[in-house]
Amino acid sequence: MIENLVFVLVLAAAIVMFYKSISRISRMIKSGKPIEIKDHPEERWKLMGKVAIGQSKMLARPLAAIFHIFVYVGFLVVNIEMIEILIDGVAGTHRVLSLTGTIYPVLISVFELFALSVILACVVFLSRRNIIRLKRFWNKEMTLWPRSDANIILITEILLMSAILIMNASDSILQDRNHGHYAAVGSFLVSSGIKPLLSGLSDGSLIFLERFTWWFHIVGVLIFLNYIPFSKHLHVFLAFPNVFYSKLGPKAKMAAISSITNEIRLMLNPSAEVPLQTEGTEIGQFGAKDVHDYTWKNLMDAFTCTECGRCTSSCPANITGKALSPRKIMMDVRDRAEELDSFYRKNPKDQSDGKSLLDKITTEEIWACTTCNACVQECPVNIDPVAVIMELRRYLVLEKAAAPAELNMMFTNIENNGAPWQFSPEDRLKWAHDAGLEVPLMADLFSQGKKPEYLFWVGSSGAFDDRYKKVSVQFVKILNALKIDYAVLGPEETDTADSARRSGNEMLYQMQTLQIIELLKNYEVKKILTCCPHDFNTFKNEYPDFGGNFEVVHHSQFLSKLINEGKINLNSSRFKGKKITYHDPCYLGRGNGEYEAPRHIIRELKDSTFTEMKRNREFSLCCGAGGGQMFKEAEKGNKEVFIERIEDAIETKADIVATACPFCMVMMTDGIKYKNMEETMKNYDIAELVAIAMGL
Repeated sequence: MIENLVFVLVLAAAIVMFYKSISRISRMIKSGKPIEIKDHPEERWKLMGKVAIGQSKMLARPLAAIFHIFVYVGFLVVNIEMIEILIDGVAGTHRVLSLTGTIYPVLISVFELFALSVILACVVFLSRRNIIRLKRFWNKEMTLWPRSDANIILITEILLMSAILIMNASDSILQDRNHGHYAAVGSFLVSSGIKPLLSGLSDGSLIFLERFTWWFHIVGVLIFLNYIPFSKHLHVFLAFPNVFYSKLGPKAKMAAISSITNEIRLMLNPSAEVPLQTEGTEIGQFGAKDVHDYTWKNLMDAFTCTECGRCTSSCPANITGKALSPRKIMMDVRDRAEELDSFYRKNPKDQSDGKSLLDKITTEEIWACTTCNACVQECPVNIDPVAVIMELRRYLVLEKAAAPAELNMMFTNIENNGAPWQFSPEDRLKWAHDAGLEVPLMADLFSQGKKPEYLFWVGSSGAFDDRYKKVSVQFVKILNALKIDYAVLGPEETDTADSARRSGNEMLYQMQTLQIIELLKNYEVKKILTCCPHDFNTFKNEYPDFGGNFEVVHHSQFLSKLINEGKINLNSSRFKGKKITYHDPCYLGRGNGEYEAPRHIIRELKDSTFTEMKRNREFSLCCGAGGGQMFKEAEKGNKEVFIERIEDAIETKADIVATACPFCMVMMTDGIKYKNMEETMKNYDIAELVAIAMGL
């Protein structure tokens, strides 16, 4: 009776302590700004089942996935035995489930097999961390505590699983000797291997050992339960809601700041009826300076972080030696939230501790991000570090005017010239005139009462970048040869300011966006063709937030469709014997899930060979130009990102690196020049490959 009472008291104390710890975590998460996430519940349940329960994203690294599944499933299954232990502890019974008869030893044997798998997996993980010392477990942010935390968890799981096996072995020997009322228990599968080691012990010693390991296991589990809220292992609880509430749809889509939209609409049309903020409220701060400026979902991301480092090991900035580590960003947000919570509990009357998140995260880290979403793709629990970084950028740009000088120049050029460079809008068709091409203008056709099927959005790079102007020429030649009904805006076209938005200048982006949408609506545009994945993503995914709904097609998708329809025949042998590799643009591939169209085109090139780089498709490495990097100097590191990427291409021994993005073309071309490979390796856009194969 005393033993049962002690057990009940220990259990009650553990539950109360756990409740207090979870309440603390909940309080910190709820300190974030409110946001409502109620859309597509069925899709969210499926996503949670696939990613959180099914561990689908772990499979990207098969070895780690197998052993993690051992731990994940093993711990779940073994803790079913906790039901029996809890009943025995409260009721004073002993192996109450043995009433199931011959099924019981089978159940326990299954539990033991999983317990053994957990031990094996934990030993492997300890070896990877402490003997092999994988780089991602030893990054600068992995100080003594994070490393110790991981080891404590793994060692604890080994001890808890070992206690079960020893407990079962001891009890099995006792039952064999004494033939008690549940002798049907028999010998359990895995613990039978331990029995010879214990068989020389007396009954008294075995009873002590069985009771000790029983208590060690249950108390250990309860202590471990209360350790979890203070460790990275908190993800065992938060992974499920975090995945459920994670962003659906394209990874590259960014959320708008509605207060800016209202201000700009009034600025453009003072007489317009615009939904303003609630009376008596202010617009408030743009972006995030501290953790309370983030939404509760951003904070949940931080507390869900497993510290596995997959995000950091795939980050192009970190790979090339720069300061940014997506894992550190999330750890800093979590640590700052805990720091603030502790301060407010001790100083309830104070409004601030005089610090901010920017005391932990440097501007060097913030500006190194290419917004490639590799970290988002890699995270096994759907954490979004890019969203956290973007809010910091918005704060620096919109509140502090603290963008790098090169980006400020880009902002000024877009605002004054409608392009990131100092070119006149009147020169937006010069690329066509210089090539002797006749290109239909939307204004001319519309004045004649004609509405072309497609608007070809040339983009700033397509109009002004010396290398990418050649792509615009070749794509127009294809359109003309196939008699596609299209037109361009010419001098009326202006930059979408996607790079400005990814650099934190939401105000400039929305100014451009609302003007462009109005222009396109005036021309009754329905379909848009573009060669730029960044513009493709903007038109397709982000313009609907501002009332701009268009059918948007990337030129690789358009050309692939025409090939499938038999309207394009790539019969030329111009690429005979050539080995071609393809670099996935982040905003087309990982950002929007389009991997097949460009590959289909390359495979259709007669007598050529297609070869993949080692990092491809959703795991492709960024070229290094996204997130505004195209217009600024890269942060200090071991090498430039484009060099790292062109080395992937060189490893394939390809003759041609195919691209489908103006930024990627600049980076790959620069990489080829840097490696002095101009004579043996060429860089062509998908459109150029098609035009050449068509003999245009």
